[in-house]
Amino acid sequence: MTGTRRSTQARVPRLLLVTGMSGAGKSTVLDALEDMGWDTVDNLPTALLHDFVTGSDRIYRTAHVAVGMDARSRGFDPHSLPGLLQSIPGVRPEILYLDATGAELIRRYSETRRRHPLSPDRPPEDGIGRERDLTAALRLAADSVLDTTDLKPADLRDELRRRYGDEGDELVVTITSFGFSRGISRTSDLVFDLRFLPNPHWIDALCPLTGADAPVADFVAAQDGWDEFMTRTEELLAFLLPRYWDAGKTYVGIAFGCTGGRHRSVAGALAMAERLRARGFSPNIRHRDLGLRPDDSLETGQERVEGPRDQ
Repeated sequence: MTGTRRSTQARVPRLLLVTGMSGAGKSTVLDALEDMGWDTVDNLPTALLHDFVTGSDRIYRTAHVAVGMDARSRGFDPHSLPGLLQSIPGVRPEILYLDATGAELIRRYSETRRRHPLSPDRPPEDGIGRERDLTAALRLAADSVLDTTDLKPADLRDELRRRYGDEGDELVVTITSFGFSRGISRTSDLVFDLRFLPNPHWIDALCPLTGADAPVADFVAAQDGWDEFMTRTEELLAFLLPRYWDAGKTYVGIAFGCTGGRHRSVAGALAMAERLRARGFSPNIRHRDLGLRPDDSLETGQERVEGPRDQ
C-alpha cells in the first residue's frame, strides 16, 4: 500500500529518547524496550550520548537504542537535545515524551514515598510544575506524546509493543474505543465522537451487551447518519495515514468515543478496523472501557426503554 511501508533498504536503527515527566513511567518503558531487544540506558549524561550510540570504534550500530533522559540527567538541556539527536549518524532519531496528569503524578509519588527530583524538600506538586515548564520544549519537539494516566504497567507494555515492537518499516495504527464520561482517550492522535447516535445503554435488551455483540452492532449500524459518518471518516483516514507516514510518523492512534465506552464506540472501532483492513492497513484494537460494568450515573439524557426502537 502506497505511503505506509518504507523500503527495507532505507531501514536504519532507531534512536529513541525517552523523556518527559518524572513518575510518568520511564523505567517501565525502558524495561519493556529492553525485553524487545533494544539497547537501553537510563539517565545517561548528555556528554556521553554520541559515543554511547555510535560506539567507541565509530562502527554504526545495528540494534535499536533507547536512552532515558530527564531533569535528573547530568547536562540535561531540553532546548539542545533535539539537535544533538539529529547530529548522531547511522540512526533514525525519535523523541517519546511521557506525561500524566498532575493528580496522577502526585498519587504515584505519594504511593512510592519518593521525592520529586526538582523539589526534594517541598511537596511534589511544586516539582511537577517546574518540570512541566522545563521540559515544554521537548514536548513540542516530540514525535510521540504518551499519556500514561490511565495505563496500568501491563497496558503500557502492550502499547509499547504496538509502537516499537516491529522493525519500524510499517505504520502502526491503533484504534481505541473509550467513554467520555470516564475521561478522554489520552493515547490517541485523532478522536471521533459517536454520541450523535442513540445510546443502546438505555435499551433493556442491549444494555448488558457491548458493541462487540451483533445486536448492538446492528442497532448502531441501522441509525441515520451512521453509514455517511463511517464512509467520510474512512476516506479521511485513508487520506491522512499515508501522509503521516511520509512525514516520518511511525504510530497513529485513532479513538472512537461514546458516553460509557461500551456500545457505540466499540462498534465504531471494530467497524472502522474492518474498513481499514480492506484498504491494506493492519490496525490494532484496544477497548479501554469495555470490561467495566454499565453505570446509569455515567449516562445522561434518556430513560431506559424495553426494546429496540422501530427503524
